[in-house]
Amino acid sequence: MFTSVDDVSARLATTGYLASPAVATTVFLADRLGKPLLVEGPAGVGKTELAKAVAEVAGARLVRLQCYEGVDESRALYEWNHAKQLLRISAGRDETWDETRTDIFSEEFLLTRPLLTAIRGDDPKVLLIDETDKADVEVEGLLLEVLSDFQVTVPELGTIAATRRPFVVLTSNASRELSEALRRRCLFLHIGFPDEELERRIVRLKVPGLDEALAASVVRVVGALRAMDLRKVPSVAETIDWARTLLALGADTLDETVVRDTLGVLLKHQDDVLKAAAKLDLDAV
Repeated sequence: MFTSVDDVSARLATTGYLASPAVATTVFLADRLGKPLLVEGPAGVGKTELAKAVAEVAGARLVRLQCYEGVDESRALYEWNHAKQLLRISAGRDETWDETRTDIFSEEFLLTRPLLTAIRGDDPKVLLIDETDKADVEVEGLLLEVLSDFQVTVPELGTIAATRRPFVVLTSNASRELSEALRRRCLFLHIGFPDEELERRIVRLKVPGLDEALAASVVRVVGALRAMDLRKVPSVAETIDWARTLLALGADTLDETVVRDTLGVLLKHQDDVLKAAAKLDLDAV
């Protein structure tokens, strides 16, 4: 999909995703080596958006598996349409079981889920396995099979192998440790909070109506909040939300009143709001 690291940066930028050199380099290598990309980092730093941006610039279909506690093979891989199978069995009462079985375990009755969908067909795809750390450990075994050989065995149909491998992105907020076997199959990328210059560029790109000086002030204040011992520090997504909030309020500068009244956009816990209101010194930032 990409010819160079610079090509990655330039093409992602056309979607509004400003990639750091480390991000652009790792995406290029994942594409060139055909390896899944495991992206870790705090919530709201652009892990999911990276997969969406890659799909957009590649003209690929985004196939997303949203992980959660309890997700299983039927939700991740495939399942049979049991209701339709029962109707087919009822309609063929005069048939032998062998005739019926051959029919009901065919493509017509197969419900493909994200993992199987991603490896079928010749069209380009980006497979996003989002918040992998929220899935049960058992699901990692399923991922290992798919990501190792890009093929799936359906007992009734046989082995289905990818004719065109998808670009795979796994994201994790590191709420639990992923297995070494899964990590070994992936290239690793950690996305942290951007430096001040990059975050200012992101804010200016996402909120074009914001004054440059105010954008710089927004980024400095967010940086000061991240330096505090908070339960949940503001992410890049929340920085952008705050910038949009200030623009909607018609604020030209940051003063104590504006900051105090809008801290709920940046901080999501009352004790964090109280701590920030007490410790934040606008004159120092």
